[in-house]
Amino acid sequence: MVKHIVMFKLNEKTPDNLKALASALNGMKGQIEALKFLEVGEDFKGSDRSFDLVLTTHFENRQGLESYAGHKVHQPVIQLARSLCSQTVVVDYEII
Repeated sequence: MVKHIVMFKLNEKTPDNLKALASALNGMKGQIEALKFLEVGEDFKGSDRSFDLVLTTHFENRQGLESYAGHKVHQPVIQLARSLCSQTVVVDYEII
């Protein structure tokens, strides 16, 4: 199994921006065959080190992650995140 985790720091942390990005991320559920699990969470601590949203996804293998990365449903979500976020951090790892 491969996990892909992305943390998002919004340019402006407003309820509308949080809702827009979370909705777009959650909207990928069931739309991409290779995507086996998707979870979105909002930070509640708000510390200086905190990011605002996190996306956790699971794939059967690296090929599934590659398929997701270029998928037509994923591309507009990437563009929205780029327009709303000042920073993103990504980790991809394989469970051994």
